[in-house]
Amino acid sequence: MLESAPMPLPVSEVERELTHTRRLRYEGYKRADGLWDIEAHLLDTKNHDYQLKTGVRRAGQAIHDMWLRVSIDRDFNVVDALASMDAVPYPGGCEKIPPAYRKLVGLNLLRGFRKRTWELLGNVRGCTHLTEMLAGLPTAAIQTFAGERQEEHDDGTKPFQLDQCHALETSSETVKIWYPKWYKGKAA
Repeated sequence: MLESAPMPLPVSEVERELTHTRRLRYEGYKRADGLWDIEAHLLDTKNHDYQLKTGVRRAGQAIHDMWLRVSIDRDFNVVDALASMDAVPYPGGCEKIPPAYRKLVGLNLLRGFRKRTWELLGNVRGCTHLTEMLAGLPTAAIQTFAGERQEEHDDGTKPFQLDQCHALETSSETVKIWYPKWYKGKAA
């Protein structure tokens, strides 16, 4: 029998006030040309007027409003990459970096992607927020492909998701129930 769904975080026992909201969204698109687009969007707002060096941002007005899109093939290779910024805290400076994200072309989302993107775009080589968004692209792409590819292949290769998280470790009860062919049992 499956366990019931976990409860949300408990209500804080200490009075508090919301001061900042960051929304981060990933969307995956199947394209007519056989490629796939994975888009990321980051939006930061405050619930109060906020004084920046560059001027006041009114409550609810975006401080960061940034976008990334990578186009990938069925093997998770990046064939195109774009970045854009609709709102930034330092106009005239921040908007200069999006072309650097073309360096993603040629990378593979499943083979060393996070490490390589940090080498190419970490620190002053990129924008902190855009580069942070890159970390979620591999799992967003995997979820985009869910249901589009066979989970278990005729060639006997282990399903991709096994041994990628604690619930799907091949010695787990989850694997024993749902993927018995791949269950390894607990190590002694």
